[in-house]
Amino acid sequence: MKKIFKQLMYGSAIAVACSSAWAADLIGASLLTQQHPFYIELADAMKLEAKEKGVNLEVSIANQDLGKQLADVEDFIVKGAKAIIISPVDSQGVLPAIKKAQNAGIKVITVDVPAKGVEVTSYIGTDNYIGGVKAGELMAKELGNKGNVAIIDYPTVQSVVLRIDGFKKALTDYPEVKIVAQQTGITRAEALAAAQNMLQANPDIQGIFGFGDDAALAAAVAVKSAGLQQQVKVIGFDGMKEARDAVNSDPVMVGVIRQYPDKMGKEAVDTAVKVLAGENVPLEQPIEPGVYTK
Repeated sequence: MKKIFKQLMYGSAIAVACSSAWAADLIGASLLTQQHPFYIELADAMKLEAKEKGVNLEVSIANQDLGKQLADVEDFIVKGAKAIIISPVDSQGVLPAIKKAQNAGIKVITVDVPAKGVEVTSYIGTDNYIGGVKAGELMAKELGNKGNVAIIDYPTVQSVVLRIDGFKKALTDYPEVKIVAQQTGITRAEALAAAQNMLQANPDIQGIFGFGDDAALAAAVAVKSAGLQQQVKVIGFDGMKEARDAVNSDPVMVGVIRQYPDKMGKEAVDTAVKVLAGENVPLEQPIEPGVYTK
């Protein structure tokens, strides 16, 4: 009886030790920003899933600063993280950090923004190219298949590059819809200035595609400030509540391509858990976006 009791205690001790070791496995997450509702929702979903899975997740925020993101990843490496989830500030600039983590035996997962020039364990994010195609098709429909269009861009982020590529590809089916201007506008203030500049240089613009909700909302302000609300239609990309509300109430905002950050955050943590358990995961896990209109 004593022998059985000892065996049971020994087995329980092993189980507890295994459980403690599992809980101690650190998953680091370096996110692009927390200044946008999309990333707030993404981070909240990651934290909730980590809590439900009982894993140790530490989140750092790069605030669109590549130097800080590189330092944050370095910190995770020093802390002995077993997996790192990254939404890159710069799709190419983040490569040194990813390679250093991989050389240390750490599995790297990218979420929302893919890295460029390196293969990671898995990429989870919106199918941005398809989203761009949907935005182009919606723009052509709203303009009656004819008109001049401008784009507000963020060219150092690969997910945005894919959106713009998809948008342009869709418009090749509508030869009378012409792209007459394209400028970078990363923050809302920069996007406002870009939209104002393009409208001033091209007063016959009839549509503006903003790479994200901030860019689109800023473009709508520029359109109204220029007194062109009867002429110009704006389409965004993300689908956060502020943008959806604008679509519902503002005639200038005709639609947004809707992402699902809650699904991305959950899937990113689930993928890290699977990787730590030795499971194979897909190299890419695309999430198809929706279209939100009036």
